[in-house]
Amino acid sequence: MGKTLYIVRHGETELNKHGIVQGRGINSDLNDTGRAQAAALYEHYKNVPFDKIYTSTLKRTHQTMKSFIDSGTPWEQLSGLDELAWGEWEGKTASTESLLFFRNLTEKWLARNYDAKCENGESPNEVAIRLLEAMKVIMSRKKEGNVLVCMHGRAMRLLLCLLTRKPICAMAKFPHKNTTVYKLTLTGDKFIIKDFNNIDHLKVNLS
Repeated sequence: MGKTLYIVRHGETELNKHGIVQGRGINSDLNDTGRAQAAALYEHYKNVPFDKIYTSTLKRTHQTMKSFIDSGTPWEQLSGLDELAWGEWEGKTASTESLLFFRNLTEKWLARNYDAKCENGESPNEVAIRLLEAMKVIMSRKKEGNVLVCMHGRAMRLLLCLLTRKPICAMAKFPHKNTTVYKLTLTGDKFIIKDFNNIDHLKVNLS
């Protein structure tokens, strides 16, 4: 059986709304907008015959997938899909200091310094290791053809680089609006993006 992945970012949280850094260490809930986004996602994709749902261990992904899970689709949590840990910056609002720090950090990543990270946080290289471990689990389930994966913005963009064999510094090229969908199919030993940053469900159901 072939493998098709629908990779989705979770719905909006209040921290997303107010520009507060979440990361792996903050287990926030969806807000009203996030729940509406999740409902729109379900309405748009409910007829896709998903064999399995994989989420991170953080409840904002569980809540985004709730309608799919309630419909009976098998579900499994993988900690490897958790968001990158932003360390000391988690829970803090945007400031001149934080904007400067994150600009410098992303510049390091663009220069291919993938070991750069926040204090007490994770680097792209560290996150890549656990993302690949999660993918080993997903790929080992040969009978699961259509797979729905719900995760987080930065980790999702890292995973898309790994799956499409692009350098990690290309992660900024993957937009990541809340509940955006990337559909990928396995061709040979490489995933090909068939649907890029699809937010049609938001246009149809939230307009």
